[in-house]
Amino acid sequence: MNYNWNWSIFFEQAPGGVTYLHTLLNGLGWTIGTAALAWILALTMGTMVGVVRTGPIKWVRVVATAYVELFRNIPLLVQMFLWYFVIPEFLPGTMGDAMKQIPPPWGNFIPAVLCLGFYTSSRVAEQVRAGIESLPQGQPMAATALGMKPWQVYRYVLLPTAFRIILPPMTSELLNLIKNTSVAFTIGLFELVGAARSMQEFSFQVFETFAMATLFYLLLNLVVVRGMYLLERRLAVPGFFGTVSVAKEIAQ
Repeated sequence: MNYNWNWSIFFEQAPGGVTYLHTLLNGLGWTIGTAALAWILALTMGTMVGVVRTGPIKWVRVVATAYVELFRNIPLLVQMFLWYFVIPEFLPGTMGDAMKQIPPPWGNFIPAVLCLGFYTSSRVAEQVRAGIESLPQGQPMAATALGMKPWQVYRYVLLPTAFRIILPPMTSELLNLIKNTSVAFTIGLFELVGAARSMQEFSFQVFETFAMATLFYLLLNLVVVRGMYLLERRLAVPGFFGTVSVAKEIAQ
């Protein structure tokens, strides 16, 4: 069977009175919005949980560890279904009803952001914990000796240093989050994959549709990689990593 290639399909009119290219761009916008809000949630929750896991209170560390293991070890697709179908049923009556009555696309967007945010936060928490624990013990001890309170030690000494160390793996987490937004298609969010599926069902141009969607994902991720690279260079401290290595060797 010969496939009928038609790259001009993107400029033809789609259902709704817009072009197919506009449909894909709209899906790309929802992908970016979902990833951005989920990343803010993941970074906030992940930092707090990662800090708590290095704290002195044992029962708090146990709770934080349980949080990480819960969200990290349940498949993302299962979590997406739980957030969309199950969790509203367990909320108090009026709140659960209100959540179920939110019209699309926001009724699909909010559970997607929450699911991706909490799932990614468990991975960010491990990055933050590993970054803090990789630092020489002399740093918090010196900060304490200067009269800093525990929260000041984290705020001004440990976290700024740890984030410089974990910035490259955090870039990978952000890229994974962007790609994981495609799972939101399963609950009806009209993100990039959802838009591509809609386009190929109406136009029957499968290869052109998903080639363009792939290109959008590639360009978006390349922009993120470049931005994180520039941020890494902007925050770099000359001789920083060498100093950390020497301090570790001295401590050993």
